[in-house]
Amino acid sequence: MSLISGNNTKLNYQKEHFTLSPIAKWVKAAIFASVAGSFSLSAIAQDAPTENENADDVEVINVVGTRKTIQDQIAIKREATTVVDGLSAEDIGDLPALSIGEALESITGAASHRENGGATEITIRGLGPFLSATHINGREATNGSGDRSVNFSQFPSELMKKVAIYKTQDASMIEGGVAGVITLETLRPLDYGKQSFQAEAKFNYNPDQANVENSLQSDLGYRGTLSYVDQFDFDNGAAIGISVGWQRQDISQPEAEYRSSSPSGTSLWACLNDPSNMNEGFFRGTAGDCEDQVNGSSNQGYNTAIDPETGRAYDSGTPYAWTGSSRSFRQNETSDERDALFFAVQFQPSEAWDINFDAQVSDRNQAEARHDLIFLQKRVTPGVTGENLITNSVGSILHWEGQDRIESAGEQFSREENYRGYGLNVEHYVNDQLTIRGDISYSQTKREELQISNRGRTAGYQSFFWDMGEQIPNFTLTDFDVTDISNFTDSLRTRLDRENVRDNEITSARVDFDYALNGDALTSIQGGLRVSELSFIQYGGGNGNGTRTEVELDETSANAIDVLQSCQIDFPESDFLSRVSDGDIVTNVDSEGNVISSGTGNSWATYDNVCFSQAVAASAGVAFGYPDVEYENQGTIDVTEKTTAAYLMANYDTEMMGKFIRGNFGVRVVKTEVNSVGFRQGYVFTQDPLTDLWSSSVAGDITRTVAESDYTEVLPSFNLVIDYSEDILLRAGIYRGMSRVDPADLSYDRTIQTDDEAEAATREELLTGVNGSGNPSTKPLMSWNYDVAVEWYPNEDSIFALGFYYKQFNGGFQQQTQLETFVIDGVEVGLPITNSVTTDESSDLYGLEMSLAYRWDNGLGVKIGYNYADSDYEFEDSLYGDTFVTDLDGVTTQLTEGIVEPGNVPGFSEHVFSGQVYYQIGDFDTALIYKYRSEYFQPYTTDGTRLRFVDEAGVWEARASYKINKQFRIKVSAINLFSEPKSQDFFTIGNTGEVNDYGPRLFAGVSFKY
Repeated sequence: MSLISGNNTKLNYQKEHFTLSPIAKWVKAAIFASVAGSFSLSAIAQDAPTENENADDVEVINVVGTRKTIQDQIAIKREATTVVDGLSAEDIGDLPALSIGEALESITGAASHRENGGATEITIRGLGPFLSATHINGREATNGSGDRSVNFSQFPSELMKKVAIYKTQDASMIEGGVAGVITLETLRPLDYGKQSFQAEAKFNYNPDQANVENSLQSDLGYRGTLSYVDQFDFDNGAAIGISVGWQRQDISQPEAEYRSSSPSGTSLWACLNDPSNMNEGFFRGTAGDCEDQVNGSSNQGYNTAIDPETGRAYDSGTPYAWTGSSRSFRQNETSDERDALFFAVQFQPSEAWDINFDAQVSDRNQAEARHDLIFLQKRVTPGVTGENLITNSVGSILHWEGQDRIESAGEQFSREENYRGYGLNVEHYVNDQLTIRGDISYSQTKREELQISNRGRTAGYQSFFWDMGEQIPNFTLTDFDVTDISNFTDSLRTRLDRENVRDNEITSARVDFDYALNGDALTSIQGGLRVSELSFIQYGGGNGNGTRTEVELDETSANAIDVLQSCQIDFPESDFLSRVSDGDIVTNVDSEGNVISSGTGNSWATYDNVCFSQAVAASAGVAFGYPDVEYENQGTIDVTEKTTAAYLMANYDTEMMGKFIRGNFGVRVVKTEVNSVGFRQGYVFTQDPLTDLWSSSVAGDITRTVAESDYTEVLPSFNLVIDYSEDILLRAGIYRGMSRVDPADLSYDRTIQTDDEAEAATREELLTGVNGSGNPSTKPLMSWNYDVAVEWYPNEDSIFALGFYYKQFNGGFQQQTQLETFVIDGVEVGLPITNSVTTDESSDLYGLEMSLAYRWDNGLGVKIGYNYADSDYEFEDSLYGDTFVTDLDGVTTQLTEGIVEPGNVPGFSEHVFSGQVYYQIGDFDTALIYKYRSEYFQPYTTDGTRLRFVDEAGVWEARASYKINKQFRIKVSAINLFSEPKSQDFFTIGNTGEVNDYGPRLFAGVSFKY
């Protein structure tokens, strides 16, 4: 047995979506590009080291490094029959990014949502992650979020071989992407064709972390990566290859935050700001919460319901201001640990067989110790709050005065997420014309979150006011020292939560054939069948997405001050929020307005969260521990989605009117069946033998209920590429796309409503309806997608591509009343329920995207990607937007008149730009990168019907490397170089809800290759 040389035999008719061969002869050329508009150019760096190899006296230029990466990007785009942009690496670990998310961001039209300072979910062409699909080695990937997007920070870029975004599709691709399909590919060892051992040690230093006394992580973090690839051949002609990659990451993710109450519907209100109204709002006659009426209902606020007498909202025309239950500052101690293992075996027993097994394993643990200073802030002080209130044009408060309680709070949070992906792929080359491929795969993601929430508050109401600065507010208190822990001895409480316990699995199998034709036009016919089963379970409990144990301090056995002082810690961070504040976040003054140094600054009294929680629990004799979730619970979501898909596609490659044309056309037919399990409280109905009247009572047993639905969709597609000249391509594509709703939204939570006061002569008269959430019958979002583009390739280093696209899709959601059938007390009953459904309302999205790359002879190069999109889609907020309901007779009625403008498509940004300026000369490779996206609507995590906007942001990155010799290279890189914060607005743009300050992330390391 000997090492294989790398020239594995492949039948010449084998086809891949990714093609990375050279695209044309390398020639010297000059390109002049003028781009209208105001762009902030940025940059990538590249390695131009060349090695001259003498083979038959022919000089071979071996291009490596960043320049090679860009050449491969150009090659991917040029040779594909679909509209696709991608990245590939010469070797494992050479993708020029710190994460898959950052790598995808560099692709034209892609942008990310940032969490903890890094890229997570990816948006394509202004359409949110829920309209995209992600495939790993051609298979669907699971996630722990309850939706269909993928958190790309889960996967190490160092162990990926190729990433790409398909913006048009063909019939052979797995359905699921109205916006596009993101593909990730790992290495096949025999195709790689050479022996390789690589090791990299990368150290992480975050300047903001140096200011934090972090109990969870040291100042210096690291990422260590190892990979090994080898091939062996046998005397009988067989060959086997193996590849294994491992990475360990242990870093911090520093983050400082200003936070307002979330737009959940119970914490953030539009309170009336009418001086003539003494019953509610900011001018109420007695002290109390601004959303509560003095005489009347609680939790009122601005009433958007339609007044039947006027046809307008009851409070139409009344001024209002957005007031949350609190405004707070949060200091975080953080830790992010990840272990990843990628493995592959490729076996070719003969030239007719190719057998591949691959596995991806990722275990990630995130932890945060959070310390909060909370100003409760809904309470109105008569004669003070309303008279001194200052707001902007959208009702966001700029100045507030009054009295309320102040809290020193804390949370200890951890999230464990485990990903497992396995697949077996077999290709059989039956003869020179027929290839058959089979694939089976399994993907699973498990997530669990544990959280301790603590509180200590002031015994009475404190006087304070605040003014909104350029980014966050600054508070002024009268004779109150927030650094004195003895000021927070009232109402000590701890909560222990186990929540978002989720299990997402996908099992799939497919068989495909590729039959080569001898015709002058059609080159091959492809077809196949795929079956898959997705299951999503989120376990229920007694509190929302999980279960909770709540304990208040038993002051008969422990004193509050003793608990606080025994667990007190120094404030963990210096210069907290100094980059985004206009000065001290808290100023303590005396009654004359003189500043008191104690209590003035950017810190407050804090304590160890676990110590505090254990002490409070012990005082009440409660065992310290997280409660268990349970399956048979009304909060449980259990969805199974079965898919059967078949396709047939023809590939063509011919000459017409002196031009070479190629592409494909085909159709995919998809049937989807949904089975959703829910649990509801049981009821017993009894009939009085004397009066014959019916009554109901709650039964002890939980009743298991099941809802089913199905739908079938036909998805045609057509792709065309015209070689207009040697360096100019014309491209077009049409396809019908579909995106299924998130598995969590297919839940079946139902509660039967009864009228126990009614004198019901029948059982049916006692039943009034159903409350619930989730709709297993929700149909997918469908779209027609059109693309045209012109692409100019002057040489291997250069491209200018301009594309236009149009998407027409139905994506509206509306409340609709439907009859659902239930078996109650052994009798089948139809009851009305009002729920969210997919409407047939059509929306349009127009866009253009541009890609430009050019390299000068001196080693300097640029690469630019820009996407512009415009859409008339409207997403109404369910509380403060226009809402409608359709009854059983199909009559639509407006329920509310909104006070906020609707959002666009979730994740939609009008402008997305990425720019790279790189310099590569000899063994030195450096780059500067800029990524920008305009503001976008991001649904709130716990309620996707609420509007939350992420403000525009431009983020700088940089990297450099130097090749010491053939084996060793040193690297440095940075993300968020100039500390761009993330700012979010709640309900409407201009109402600041949250500001996250991350600081830069710096990495330096050394890699070894053999």
